[in-house]
Amino acid sequence: MNSVIMKKLIPILVLGLMWTSGVISQDVQQFYKQNCASCHTIGGGRLTGPDLKNIHERKDEQWIKDFIEDPLAVINSGDLYARQIVEESRGVIMPKVGGLTPFIIQSLVDFIKEESAKEKSVFGGSTLADSPLTPSDIVKGRALFVGEMPFENNGPTCIACHSIAGEGKLGGGLLGPDLTDVYGRLGGKTALAAWLSSPASETMGPIYAKHPIDESEVLPLVAFFKDKASMNVAEAGMHDFNFLIFGFVGLAIVLILFDLFWGNRLRSVRRKMIKGNL
Repeated sequence: MNSVIMKKLIPILVLGLMWTSGVISQDVQQFYKQNCASCHTIGGGRLTGPDLKNIHERKDEQWIKDFIEDPLAVINSGDLYARQIVEESRGVIMPKVGGLTPFIIQSLVDFIKEESAKEKSVFGGSTLADSPLTPSDIVKGRALFVGEMPFENNGPTCIACHSIAGEGKLGGGLLGPDLTDVYGRLGGKTALAAWLSSPASETMGPIYAKHPIDESEVLPLVAFFKDKASMNVAEAGMHDFNFLIFGFVGLAIVLILFDLFWGNRLRSVRRKMIKGNL
């Protein structure tokens, strides 16, 4: 009787394991897309960070897991390969990814190994950046950045969190870094397009996972950032000067209004007191 039951259960258990394996595979692929693909390909060449194809042949598994868990700790330990990665990334340091567990880290390592063994990984690089950048892209990219044109998937306006030379009367937001030189800082067209397709920073990641930048909007933003990167220092300095002028003018207006309203109040009080004494 038990053997009959076991024979019936075995196919069910096998199907269950296959289904669970498929779900885990999909989950780790999605995790990689959201947190890793903006800086790393698997067989598609360098982006901001190194190509991860066959990384397990260059470093042992424990090193890879340690670096995924806390990149800065490995870099600060004096590890030569970690420092080489930073130098080749033009000083950009991989951020610590939130929500990691030992299981997720091991799943990522296994996933990278599996994708490395394929002739063409699903993360072998996008052809998006192969398209040329046009003057009309710059115009559209600026409109998206400053909020004159909404994002297709209702993502927040860039200038709400970031500043960029020459845009915004008050210079834009301060939550994120200045993006004037982001085109060169991240390594040019291909790397920046990959980053915008799937922003992986601790702040942007959760937001743009729900409101991704549409593929049709990526290249215009890249074109706009490239155009801004080419502006000279004098133009950037003039923008800062204009900001100071606006600040001083605003302060002067506030002081004048304060004097008009508050000064009249004091004069009216003094007038009543003088009349009463007379």
